[in-house]
Amino acid sequence: MAATATLTPIIHYPDDDGLPMSDNTWQFNWIVRIHSNLDVQYRANPNVFVAGNHLIYAVEGKVGIRQAPGVYVVFGRPKADRGSYKVWEEGGVFPQVVFEVWSPHNRQQAMEDKRDFYEKYGAEEYYIVYPEFPSHAEGWRREGGSLVRIADMNGHVSPRLGMRFVLEAGELTLIGRDGRPFRTAMEMAQEQAEAEQQAARLAAKLRELGVDPDTL
Repeated sequence: MAATATLTPIIHYPDDDGLPMSDNTWQFNWIVRIHSNLDVQYRANPNVFVAGNHLIYAVEGKVGIRQAPGVYVVFGRPKADRGSYKVWEEGGVFPQVVFEVWSPHNRQQAMEDKRDFYEKYGAEEYYIVYPEFPSHAEGWRREGGSLVRIADMNGHVSPRLGMRFVLEAGELTLIGRDGRPFRTAMEMAQEQAEAEQQAARLAAKLRELGVDPDTL
């Protein structure tokens, strides 16, 4: 009698958890700000992947073991489009840095469950920012097998990202590795427009002097 072939069941890992990216504009803007500034910071490094509102599946075959943080950063994995981040397809590399952005609909227990997930599966740093309470931020760093709370976030520098948290005058400011505050998308677009205008003025001036700017 011929042997019966064993079929491996096909497991579907949804790319959408059915939850909105944000509950309000404050939360959305902070997610975008953190993601866009970190994406720019690592734009020249092909092996740093930055994602926002993106599902992480930690264990193959376990669809329910997942989280979709506001922003996460993975060192050692290539920049590429992904429907979701499946750790077993990424050489076993779990995102090293994770950000959650608090909303009024978050519950404390849910946030603790998230932290437990990141702690269990390998995050090195975990941060929570509070858009509606900008004088407050929380952070944890891995020590041994645990994520340990950072006692004072004012002045804390992320070991992985080199970014600094500043809590002054009732406001949270994130300072990038380059020493500049994280900008909003509008501020970044304005900077780009001003740089392009300045370059155009310089090119025009060079042409007045009889110099072709394309040869420089």
